[in-house]
Amino acid sequence: MAGVSCTKEESYGLDGVPVCYGFLVMDPHRLAEERSVAYHRAIAERLRERPEILESARRRVEAWTSGGSVPFYAQKWAEILAGDASSVAAFLAERSELANELRQSSPFAGALRPQERWRIWRETRDRFQGTP
Repeated sequence: MAGVSCTKEESYGLDGVPVCYGFLVMDPHRLAEERSVAYHRAIAERLRERPEILESARRRVEAWTSGGSVPFYAQKWAEILAGDASSVAAFLAERSELANELRQSSPFAGALRPQERWRIWRETRDRFQGTP
């Protein structure tokens, strides 16, 4: 299965291929990335209906950039959030190296209720475990 590996009681079949007899463990980095994409896609879907989400993110980035030295992620987020809701939403759902990197320092933390976040985490985990 993609994204999983044997971690317990591994043996080899007659053809020399490993056979797992215990449990499988997901690649935690890939799972975290998939959860982050799903979280940000959910936010992207709400941006037009709830402009306060975008305004809150803009205020957070403004606070990040108000000090002396401005980190790379803060500068990039400031550039992205200067766009309209549609362009920001498109970036949030994007699968690029920059989007993956910036989602790790997201100004959208707290934009979803904990129940929504937990649902996304469960659904992503379940989908990820089912990947052939």
